[in-house]
Amino acid sequence: MQIIQSRRSFLASVAAAGAAGLTGAASFAAGAPLETSTIRLAKIRGICIAPQYVAEELLRLEGFTDIRYVMAEAGYEQSEKIARGDVDFSLNFAAPLALAIDAGDPITLLAGVHPGCFELFGDESIRGITDLKGKTVGIQGLGSTPHVFVTSMAAYVGLDPQKDIRWVTDPSVRPMELFIKGKVDAFLGFPPEPQELRARNIGHVVVNSAIDRPWSQYFCCMLAGNADFVRNNPVATKHVLRAILRAADLCVAEPRRVARQIVDGGFTDNYDYALQTMSEVPYGKWRDYDPEDTIRFYALRLHESGMVKSSPQEIIANGTDWRFLNEVKRELKT
Repeated sequence: MQIIQSRRSFLASVAAAGAAGLTGAASFAAGAPLETSTIRLAKIRGICIAPQYVAEELLRLEGFTDIRYVMAEAGYEQSEKIARGDVDFSLNFAAPLALAIDAGDPITLLAGVHPGCFELFGDESIRGITDLKGKTVGIQGLGSTPHVFVTSMAAYVGLDPQKDIRWVTDPSVRPMELFIKGKVDAFLGFPPEPQELRARNIGHVVVNSAIDRPWSQYFCCMLAGNADFVRNNPVATKHVLRAILRAADLCVAEPRRVARQIVDGGFTDNYDYALQTMSEVPYGKWRDYDPEDTIRFYALRLHESGMVKSSPQEIIANGTDWRFLNEVKRELKT
C-alpha cells in the first residue's frame, strides 16, 4: 500500500499527534529566539535513525528555515563529522559515541532516542555470543559501529574480542554481502539489513537487541551534538532535541506515513523494509530509559576490552549534558 505524503498532510499528522499528547510545539514562541536558523544533520544508509529523517517539518515548526542533510558513514565517521562541525547533530550509536568521547572529540550527548535496532546474524555454527570464539565476523573496518558493538557483546560474556574473534574487513564490500556469500560466520546488521535477510531467509538471528537482554534495556541510538554548537546555541539545541523526540513519537503513531516519507525522501528504497523497521524498533522508549545508564553500560564494556582508557564516569562527565532532555521531557509529558 502506497501513501502519498504531502507537506500539508504531514503537518496535519503532526497536529494530530500533538492533540494526542506531543505537546510543547508552541512554547518556543514565547521563549528566547533561536541563535541560528540553520541546522545540519547526518544522513547514513541505515534507517533506524528515521526520527532524524522525518524531523524536517518539525524543525521548521521550531523556527529553523535552513535544514541540511550531510552524507556520512554510520558510526565513527558520524562522530568525526560532529566533532569537526561538519554536522551539528546526529543520531548515532551509543558505543561509538563513547569511543569518540574517550578520544577527546568535542561531542555532547543530549538524549537517548531508541533501543533495539541492531541484530547479530550467524550461520548454523553460531547459536549464542560465546560461539563467536574462533569464528569470523565481518565488519567494514576496525572501529566501525559493528566492530565496537560486537566487541561490547563479546566482552560482556567473557570473551577476549581481540584474541577470540577473527575480524574480517573489506572496505569495498558490505559485511552483509560477505555473510550472504558464506565468507564470514557472522555480522552485525542495522535496518534495513536484518529485514532484508529475514525476507530472503538467509542465516538466523543470534541476538535481537529489541527483545534480548541486556541489550534491549539500553539505548542503541542517541542524539549527539557538536560541543561548541551546544554551548553557543542552547536555545537552538533544545529546539532540535524537541523536534527529534517528537519525530520519534511520530514513528510510533504513524509508522506507515513515516515509512513512506523516508522512501519518498530518498533515505531508503524499500517501503516494506522501512515499515518493518518502524514497527519493530521501539521508538517510544525515549521517555522510559536513562541515557546515562546506556553510556555507563557500554563504556564499561569497552573499558574491559581495552578499547577506551577513560572510566565510564569520566566519559559521562566529559561528554554528556542531560539538562535539555530533562526540560523537554517536562514539556512533552503525557
